[in-house]
Amino acid sequence: MVLGSSGFLGGHLGAAFEAAGWRVLRISSSPAGPAGEVELNLTPRAEDRLGALLAEAGADVVVNAAGRVWQMTEAQMTEANADLVTWTVRALLARRPGCRFIQLGSIHEYAPGGTGSGTPEDWPTEPVTPYGRSKLGGSEAVLRAARTEGLDGVVLRLANVCGPGTRPGSLLGAVTAHLAEVARGERSGAEAALRLPPLRAQRDFVDVRDVVDAVLAAAAAPAGRVAGQVVNIGSGRARPVRGIVDRMVALSGLAVDVVEAPPPAPTPGSPARVDVEWQQLDIDRAARLLGWRPRRGLDESLRDQLVTAGAAPVTRVDSEGD
Repeated sequence: MVLGSSGFLGGHLGAAFEAAGWRVLRISSSPAGPAGEVELNLTPRAEDRLGALLAEAGADVVVNAAGRVWQMTEAQMTEANADLVTWTVRALLARRPGCRFIQLGSIHEYAPGGTGSGTPEDWPTEPVTPYGRSKLGGSEAVLRAARTEGLDGVVLRLANVCGPGTRPGSLLGAVTAHLAEVARGERSGAEAALRLPPLRAQRDFVDVRDVVDAVLAAAAAPAGRVAGQVVNIGSGRARPVRGIVDRMVALSGLAVDVVEAPPPAPTPGSPARVDVEWQQLDIDRAARLLGWRPRRGLDESLRDQLVTAGAAPVTRVDSEGD
């Protein structure tokens, strides 16, 4: 069962599980999903219905790819990223207690890491953003149930995810959408310039297809190996965000200027985004427990992301500094 199956991660996961021979039940709040997807408004009011679906389907694995990101209020993010996990765990324990639950957490759950080094799983969880706090609430619900109620649950803490299908809600998704508009002739002249807030950060980015490989490995791992564990999933390398944006423009082949400017003041009810400037995950535990390492370089991820969106030619461009 994939929760949030119509989203960026959920769509990739559903297809990959099916390709690997699993029978997949897709659950989404969206009414416009693919054939066979079950529409279920993922709120606490749907707990009984979800429990019934778990029992009827005989689910062996549930992956939570649902949630909300930066463009929401903190209350909305808490409901979608923390409360949803709490009642999903309750439904699992009541109706399908032997089922494995894979929670997709976030690098933003950690306190700021040491510049120049990777953040391990035992690093303090002191998030500095509302999004990070809401994601941590979900992860803690899984780990608490694994510790006290025997839930076969594991948290995969993901770095910033990129690759084909990335949504405009993320920085690289917004850059991709802008370049696609330029490529289609919808932006020209001064409007073609890519205007972004100051890009001082260095970030760990991981390809969505590598994330899928990690989830499949977690689904198949022995219970005693992963239950109650947190496992980092990333590239293990921080890269300057400005350099990534410049590389995306180069891969697109478009003449687009990048302009950094202070962001506008936040609107009422939308928290200002305050973030750390260095993010890099230590991914050694993923190699030990799951036999997993990322296989795709950043250039491949960026190129495929741009091509899928129509923001770059299909012809292959030589890599530079993967």
